Amino acid sequence: MNTKRKRPLRPVFVVMVACLIITGALNCPEAQAKAPAAYSPATGSAERREILDAMRRKVKELHRFDVIFTVKAMKVSDGWAWVHTLPRSKDGISAYEDFYALLHRTHGRWSVAEIPCTEPENPECIDSPGYFRKLAARFPGLPASIFPVESKSR
Repeated sequence: MNTKRKRPLRPVFVVMVACLIITGALNCPEAQAKAPAAYSPATGSAERREILDAMRRKVKELHRFDVIFTVKAMKVSDGWAWVHTLPRSKDGISAYEDFYALLHRTHGRWSVAEIPCTEPENPECIDSPGYFRKLAARFPGLPASIFPVESKSR
């Protein structure tokens, strides 16, 4: 028979384990900090071209015309991308409204997951408070690091 007496768990150890469990269970900022950092693919890179090609396909599908984009912002992390562009016609004569898109890479291919509404004063659109929080709720795993800096206060 084993006569060794079991030692009680040390309070520091118990607190550390509890913090790890809570951090993982609640998906706290501490846990999110371990997500890959957002980056902007280099101009001319294959990844940037693939993302913009997916956006061009969506514009062609929705509006039946070809565009080229001037990229205002592009952030990519963990298979997700947030892009803000200024589209114009291929001949450069026509310019169109700013075009934003959330893209997701699945099975090695980028596709547009959502195009936000841009109507002013519409509570469901990109300029409304809480838009990016709601967007993240609709797409589990979406890293907040790809959102525009000004969205952090929304």
